[in-house]
Amino acid sequence: MPSETCLITGGSGLIGQALTKQLRLRGHEVRILTRSENLASQPGYYHWSVHNRTLDTEALKDADHIIHLAGAGIASKRWTPKRKLTILNSRVDGLRFLFEMVQKEKSRPRTLVSASGVNYYGTKTTNHIFSETDPPAGDFLGKTCVEWEQSAMAFQDLNIRTVMMRTPMVLSADGGALPKLMLPVKLGLSTPIGNGRQYMPWIHINDLCHSYVKAIEDPSMSGPYNANAPEQPTNKEFMKIAAKTIQRPFWHLNIPGFFLRLILGEMAGVILEGSRVSNSKLVASGFQFKYLDLSSALKEIYASKSK
Repeated sequence: MPSETCLITGGSGLIGQALTKQLRLRGHEVRILTRSENLASQPGYYHWSVHNRTLDTEALKDADHIIHLAGAGIASKRWTPKRKLTILNSRVDGLRFLFEMVQKEKSRPRTLVSASGVNYYGTKTTNHIFSETDPPAGDFLGKTCVEWEQSAMAFQDLNIRTVMMRTPMVLSADGGALPKLMLPVKLGLSTPIGNGRQYMPWIHINDLCHSYVKAIEDPSMSGPYNANAPEQPTNKEFMKIAAKTIQRPFWHLNIPGFFLRLILGEMAGVILEGSRVSNSKLVASGFQFKYLDLSSALKEIYASKSK
């Protein structure tokens, strides 16, 4: 594929950094929108401020694709009303501002690929396997994903192909949820959380980045896609596999759910509940996962980490 120009929001984050490397390996030019004025002075970086409604329009000039990854961490802080507003606005306001700016451009990008979450379907544990045609949940994260995706879909009004990647837990040794989950495992304290029966959809960060690359390069892709690996263990299975991977003991004594709710409040539901989601639509597009099962994914991550 010929070299094209990709503009990324959230490019300095965990996924953004990994995706930037993959895009450049594919020969694409990458531009990154940043809130840091210091970074914006470096080649390839462009300043924007959603709060101040400012954006260096050179970033949009002849851009072929926009990738929207920006958003405050869901599990970074306790969910106070103020924090929940930050989680929502950091995802939605940036897209709405980008829409306004793109609308003014004579030459517009062909594609928008936006992050989203499998939390679209709700923080609950059921036997149902959710697909992209299922309705959204009415809880906080479900409503957040709905507004997030609606803001992305507005770009279709500008004849811009729009893709949303509904993402589960991303496995990486460099950040995200995995290092936090693995800390007690490394200490020999691997145990189920809550009742341990909640499902834990996941994706290796390399597979996730490849799914974004495919969404950019494949003009037939459109709408939402569940981006999760085929194997979806329960929390008990996940913790047992994690312990085995790094050769630590696994204990069958569960961490009580009420204890987590006491510490984390409403956010504990993200850890204590979880259902399976179907990746059939993504697979049908021709995407091939490299990491099909949790054991191989964790072995790669911790083998590369030890090098």
